[in-house]
Amino acid sequence: MKVCIYGAGAIGGWIGSGLAHAGCSVSVVARGATLEALQMHGLRLNQGGRVTSQAVASSAAPADLGVQDLVVLTVKAPALPEVVRHIGPLLGPDTIVLTAMNGVPWWFLQGFGGPLAGTRLAAVDPDGALAEAIPARHIMGCVVHANCSLDEPGLVHHHFGNKLILGEPSGEKTARVRQLAALLEKAGFEAPISEQIQKDIWYKLWGNMTVNPISALTGATTDLILSDDLVRSFISSIMLEAKEIGARIGIPLDQQPEDRHAVTLKLGAFKTSMLQDVEAGKAMELDALVAAVRELGQLTNVATPYTDALLGLARLQARVRGLY
Repeated sequence: MKVCIYGAGAIGGWIGSGLAHAGCSVSVVARGATLEALQMHGLRLNQGGRVTSQAVASSAAPADLGVQDLVVLTVKAPALPEVVRHIGPLLGPDTIVLTAMNGVPWWFLQGFGGPLAGTRLAAVDPDGALAEAIPARHIMGCVVHANCSLDEPGLVHHHFGNKLILGEPSGEKTARVRQLAALLEKAGFEAPISEQIQKDIWYKLWGNMTVNPISALTGATTDLILSDDLVRSFISSIMLEAKEIGARIGIPLDQQPEDRHAVTLKLGAFKTSMLQDVEAGKAMELDALVAAVRELGQLTNVATPYTDALLGLARLQARVRGLY
């Protein structure tokens, strides 16, 4: 299988390394120092203190890599407008685009959401350019449950977690989703197939839409955030708003915020992806994680004062730093 990793960061590098090890023909779209590192050293993975390297094709121009069977899209949401201007040469009639990204994706309400089904979310696709560039037939959803970081360009450090939940936006267990799950399991990942991938997206978002921006605001690791009673209460209030929104679009959650806090605390002290981005001077993906939730609140008539406060503070910080 020809696989292109579009977004050679921590998660993209981790997935690409596994697929290359499984025998796929892997290429990577990369630029600058990352492209140089890939061309010089291959795609490197530090796992359990052991560093392995996989030879991959790489280029800054997708047109150099040609039509793919699978494109794994692992860029941060702010990079998507640039990506869709160049992704066309990678897409053939049957290419799967696996969106392994945080937050609410632009296709979230395609075939889902009850009365909101088909609604374009302006927070993540303001002019419809994403939906136009990557037609719905190509899309397959993916929720990543893993923690990775970059030790240096082209060198991924895998810390914990090994799960990639897959699902068609329609919820159907198609032949292609079953085949992709089998391939990912061969590559060493846990790859369960979801009955409704939007539910898995929302459940993950329910936890990280708060801790991510708060970590970016404060510089704190997750254990410190949740050990502060006032901050924890603020987070719980936001989560209750999101829980009500989810219930109105067909995603009832049978947990309370404290249940999710307990899960997060078991992971120990770690830096969120958004805090890593701030420290690296990269754009913050606030729209996909927070602004989209606020927009869904407006569409479902759910008041979101706590979500609004978090978005306002985090967005202001990002603008001051030139990261939004």
